[in-house]
Amino acid sequence: MLAPRMTWYTGDPTYDTVLALALGFAALVALTAPFVASPYGRFASDKFGLALDPRLGWFLMELPATVSFLYFFFRGPHHADTVPLVFLCIWLVHYGNRGFYFPLSIRSPHGARASFSLMVIAVGWLVTGMHGYLHAAFFTSHATHYTSAWLCDPRFLIGLPIYAVSLALNIHSDAIVRGLRSRDEVALGERVYRIPRGGLFRWVSSPSYLTELTAWAGLALCTWSLAGVFIFAVSAANLVPRALSTHRWYRERFPDYPRERRALIPFLM
Repeated sequence: MLAPRMTWYTGDPTYDTVLALALGFAALVALTAPFVASPYGRFASDKFGLALDPRLGWFLMELPATVSFLYFFFRGPHHADTVPLVFLCIWLVHYGNRGFYFPLSIRSPHGARASFSLMVIAVGWLVTGMHGYLHAAFFTSHATHYTSAWLCDPRFLIGLPIYAVSLALNIHSDAIVRGLRSRDEVALGERVYRIPRGGLFRWVSSPSYLTELTAWAGLALCTWSLAGVFIFAVSAANLVPRALSTHRWYRERFPDYPRERRALIPFLM
């Protein structure tokens, strides 16, 4: 039986039903992620079936965020308005990095076994597809507060810098990790792990996760939408337990791992 359609947020039954299901899915992830680490990267597992090269896996997983967003964005009646166009630019910059540059820049050792589970891609499609739809449709069809005055609203003026600084730090953290493995090691097929240092790694083991969460928090604030709350919530549900597992992995693998370094939040956790 199909779930009843709801009109509790925008008044549009389709949008509000998808949003309710998305928030429910985020809650489900929060309940299950502490017990099952997403099987990719250092936590890859053969028990989840067929896997792909991480570069292809990341690209495929993130692709719906771009495709669904652009499709629904340009179908919206307000897609040519100023504020939606600003958010379109933000989206293209974000997923130009996360969906295209980041996967292509991964230094995966030549001949290394595939480590990106198809299950992760399938779940990722669900999340990124809803993510793209919920934001695009809200920006161009359902938001009532995106007049030109919104660009001077304190929520926008605070949220946008949070997002922009977080994105820059996220890219920097990714570059530090990428630089740990030389091109010669990649060509020889050597899987080498080292302690990352510099930047936000001075304080936390997973600065990429930290800055992804602060970026989504900034976006949720500057868009003032439950679509933003959804992507922050589902990301936090997945990344917080993964950051804790990553921190434990570093400590177990490297006896000289910096003791002052926390898992995700400087000085706290």
